[in-house]
Amino acid sequence: MKKLMTLILTLALALSLAACGGNGNNTVNNTGNNANNANNTNNTADTDTNGGAAFTTVEEGKLIMSTNAAFPPYEMTTDDGGFEGIDVEIAGKIAEKLGLELQIDDMEFTAALEAAQSGMSDMVMAGVTVDEDRLAVMDFSNSYATGVQVVIVKEGSDVTVDNLGEQLIGVQNGTTGWMYCTDDYGSEHVAAFDNGITAVQALMNDQVDCVVIDQGPAQSFVAENQGLTILETEYAVEDYAIGVAKGNTALLDAINGALEELTADGTIQSIIDKYITAA
Repeated sequence: MKKLMTLILTLALALSLAACGGNGNNTVNNTGNNANNANNTNNTADTDTNGGAAFTTVEEGKLIMSTNAAFPPYEMTTDDGGFEGIDVEIAGKIAEKLGLELQIDDMEFTAALEAAQSGMSDMVMAGVTVDEDRLAVMDFSNSYATGVQVVIVKEGSDVTVDNLGEQLIGVQNGTTGWMYCTDDYGSEHVAAFDNGITAVQALMNDQVDCVVIDQGPAQSFVAENQGLTILETEYAVEDYAIGVAKGNTALLDAINGALEELTADGTIQSIIDKYITAA
């Protein structure tokens, strides 16, 4: 009987040890799975390579920029149908910092603003300045460049900054130049065009007396069209920023982080200097 009891106890002990061994193996496997889960979590957080909160974009792997590519030297088309300019290159560097591919969607200026506002694009860069109306419907990055509004006239014209209220002023629709001139002189003194090129063409054809537009594009238009000049007195000074949909804080933080790095290492200034002499 003692032998029988001893045998039973031995078998029970063996089964107990086997069971403990099984639980030990499960614990190791679970630890391994937890490590894999931690790696997956880190990969998700790494969507923002600047170390901030993860963000999403309209299309995975891409940074979609809406613009109006008729605003040299900030954005313009190339002979092969591509895009170039200050905003284009800065956007490319931002996308690179964020580990994304830049996609540029070209459209009218107001449509470019609305695309970012509604989430059809991730951001708008088109020589965009910040004002109260835009702040009400969009969020903006830190400024990356300074813009100056100037007045283009025909050589020999008697138009001055002081008598603009007596003129018919050509502007690009939806821009701050359009807003400033409309507010200052009334809509009856302002003729809005789809882009700066057509506004300048209207000046060349005597359809308007002058054109108010940003200094960078103004210099390009004057260089390309004989008989035009820029008044010495500046009309307004403003800062350019990148617009995103209202409340898209994670993406905005990522863009600002990239801008900060690109400013610190001199990349942005080198891009501006490439297109604007002695900028």
